[in-house]
Amino acid sequence: MRRYGKNPDEDDVRVRPDRRGSRPRSRNRPKHEDAAEGFVLTVDRGRITCLVQERTITAMKARELGRKGIVVGDRVAVVGDVSGDPGTLARIVRVGERTSVLRRTADDDDPYERVVVANADQLAIVTALADPPPRPRLVDRCLVAAYDGGLDPLLVLTKSDLAPADELLESYAPLGVRAIACNRDELATGEGAARVLDLLTDRVTAFVGHSGVGKTTLVNALVPERQRATGEVNVVTGRGRHTTTSALALPLPDDRGWVIDTPGVRSFGLAHVDPSRVIHAFPDLEPGTADCPRNCSHDEPDCALDAWVAGGHADPARLASLRRLLATRDRREGD
Repeated sequence: MRRYGKNPDEDDVRVRPDRRGSRPRSRNRPKHEDAAEGFVLTVDRGRITCLVQERTITAMKARELGRKGIVVGDRVAVVGDVSGDPGTLARIVRVGERTSVLRRTADDDDPYERVVVANADQLAIVTALADPPPRPRLVDRCLVAAYDGGLDPLLVLTKSDLAPADELLESYAPLGVRAIACNRDELATGEGAARVLDLLTDRVTAFVGHSGVGKTTLVNALVPERQRATGEVNVVTGRGRHTTTSALALPLPDDRGWVIDTPGVRSFGLAHVDPSRVIHAFPDLEPGTADCPRNCSHDEPDCALDAWVAGGHADPARLASLRRLLATRDRREGD
């Protein structure tokens, strides 16, 4: 049966538009020169919360960005309604060049890397001294990711009232990593938060750590007006429960910087890491690699770093620490 009569010019005939004809006739795209600058605070199911001109707005990614991802910490260009009024929605049309990127993979066999945070200056690796016990292998992996991504590492040890910090601090001393220990009572009185705050001033710091180590409790002490949910350690498994479900950037008091709270991790894959980039974090050892064989792993008999250290150019403990970090790519955190 014909859907329409014999006359093809009837008024009720619906003609589908030609997809090719509906495309722009030119490859030129709007330059959006009037776009406002924004800072991504959080990303949740396609909705992106940005800070634009001291206002918090909701935006979505423009189609012209294609598959380009947007993460917390990105500097973006925003057009549309940037009033921040309820129900308004703007568009992100450009993503600025990133100065640093923190990446991880689900495990060492996963080729898909996930960008956690962009444009952070510092990575605060939070680990508890007890309940749950420290996991040095996970700390080592976070250090490798920091060096690979161009972030300065900071080791934050929590729950120092339950166990001493000396042994763990001593094992990381050769790396020259800044470290600080605090406990819940110090955070409650503000003393511990003040000491940590001194290390975060004028910086964008991403916080990462195993679930249950007190990471979000620390962030709440640093930014009291923005309390995030916290949880307790499971008494059966000894592991923490996930309470933070998405990364969130929060301003420190008096505009002293930013902290980015990230969800707790139980693994930190390093499949994406190039060992040749990790050596850049060891300026005392890097010149010694000039005589290394091609594609040297820096942990083999012909490695020139052994002769470099033997010649007194660097501390042997530094070389041992470098090799320990590089070895984490070949071993899982629990090994």
